[in-house]
Amino acid sequence: MCIGIPMQIIAINGMVARCEAKGAERDATLLLLGPDEVAVGDYVVVHLGHAIERIDAARAAEAWALYDEMLSAGQGG
Repeated sequence: MCIGIPMQIIAINGMVARCEAKGAERDATLLLLGPDEVAVGDYVVVHLGHAIERIDAARAAEAWALYDEMLSAGQGG
């Protein structure tokens, strides 16, 4: 199963965004969105190293709440 991870952009360098979620940082290319469509502070869905969609903070929080619930269930909690 492949899922996209909501992450917040903390820096942009050309066509690469440095993104953060839950303390983990990753680089994501902006080839599918373009650097003019996002800014530092925006949330994006990252899939296989690519920012594929810009989302709002509420949608990112909702996704993380679901992921946390799935992780907790998988650990017997």
